[in-house]
Amino acid sequence: MLQTDFIASVPTLLKRQAKLRGDKVAYTDAGGAITYAALDQTTARLAGHLQAQGAAVGSAVAVFLPNSIAWIQTCFATLRAGAVSVPISYEATEPEVAYRIEDSDCRIVVTTDERAELVRRAAGARPLILILVDRGAKQDGVRLADLLTQEAEAPRDPERMHEASFIVYTSGTTGRAKGVLLSLHSMLWITAACWGPIYGITANDVILSPLPLFHSYALNLSVLSVLAIGASEHLMEKFSTKDALRLLGEGRFTFMPGVPTMFHYLVQAAEPGQKLPGLRLCVSAGAIMPATLNREFEDRFGVRLLDGYGITETATMVTSNWPKGGRVLGSCGFPVPGLAVRIVDPATRRDVDAGAEGELIVRGPNLMLGYHNKPAETAAALRDGWYHTGDLARADENGFLTITGRLKELIIRGGQNIAPAEIEEVASQFDGVADCAVIGIPHQSLGEVPIIFVAKKDGDDLKADDLLAHCRKHLSAYKVPEAVHFVADIPRTGSGKIMRFKLRDRLSQSNR
Repeated sequence: MLQTDFIASVPTLLKRQAKLRGDKVAYTDAGGAITYAALDQTTARLAGHLQAQGAAVGSAVAVFLPNSIAWIQTCFATLRAGAVSVPISYEATEPEVAYRIEDSDCRIVVTTDERAELVRRAAGARPLILILVDRGAKQDGVRLADLLTQEAEAPRDPERMHEASFIVYTSGTTGRAKGVLLSLHSMLWITAACWGPIYGITANDVILSPLPLFHSYALNLSVLSVLAIGASEHLMEKFSTKDALRLLGEGRFTFMPGVPTMFHYLVQAAEPGQKLPGLRLCVSAGAIMPATLNREFEDRFGVRLLDGYGITETATMVTSNWPKGGRVLGSCGFPVPGLAVRIVDPATRRDVDAGAEGELIVRGPNLMLGYHNKPAETAAALRDGWYHTGDLARADENGFLTITGRLKELIIRGGQNIAPAEIEEVASQFDGVADCAVIGIPHQSLGEVPIIFVAKKDGDDLKADDLLAHCRKHLSAYKVPEAVHFVADIPRTGSGKIMRFKLRDRLSQSNR
């Protein structure tokens, strides 16, 4: 079952694919394509130049680029130099960039002309080398395109499998992000145990990836797994419903990963009877997927949409549904082979009974090494070999696992626990709701009560009273939101998770 040949160093994988599939296209983007042979050659050159620019073994190189072939080349070259890759969201703000550069002790940043000044301001007095990709007005500096073609010293090409290869910053759904230290072995374990054997991705697959590459889900699947397996992939710079439907309509793509909101938008925008020829499978992860969305997508397109559960600290996937066999819609399936999971009472740390809710904890070869420069947070999260996820879950008598919410997001109203995801699932089924999110607010006598933020579908005249009436039909009285707040959009991370702290900020600002 475990496809162990996928677990190898990046230099080994590049050389292997260049030998087996040299002329095959590895990655494409809106601007071009690169074969496996060219990928091996260009990343070797770039690694040598990074070494000459001061990239030492274990030092940090930031990838601050949009989804592109250049992103892939920079990431692989960094690892071939023996350095640590630090992906940064291309939409990150100046304070966010400054924090990541400072926290990772980064001295080299690969970015675009249009982000160069932002990086310089963020770095302040810190000495920093910028390597620039053409995008807009050219600025002075070292050009990535030149380094990819100019001869350089040989890459170190170390066999670094168990040391930190990536610092991936958490989504920051509750505030300040933490740098998660991930090894190449932990990342490729998921390729060998999940993407290959469970989802059946092979060298024959052509993948359409709309995922942001800075996120661990895409880094694992869309970057590393494509290389390890020898598949081909088209990188969308960012997700666009119109562009995704157009590309999928061409019939050349066989597999698409995404997050629930992406699949929701595809269902909403598709023309009646529209099909996605050639597409054999889609997978959703990054956030809880409502069972209703699963049914709607499969009914509309006739393509399997499988839900999985993963987190940055476990190098993505923890559980997965399988293409064959039974499913429980709304469930994220069974643990990935080689991983152990438990659901424990947060107070007693004892395992709960089947069907009971508790905190999900995980053990396996995919666990993070820890949080960068945060020993106390690492010790709190990794205890006795188990990673404590902070996610609430339950498992039925057959072992199907369902994520029910976040431990810290539980709303306790008069002593009764309310999971925001349960209310969101009900509200999302009401006509006119494009997206929604629930938070708890203080209440003088009950402690907390839920309120809901709703983004309407375009042109819909949704009324708050109608939505609340719908909730009363499907929820216990104590779970019905106290108020409805209409907003233009629900703030989400690149992986689709709701940033509830931003909703709280909006609420506090509106109440001033």
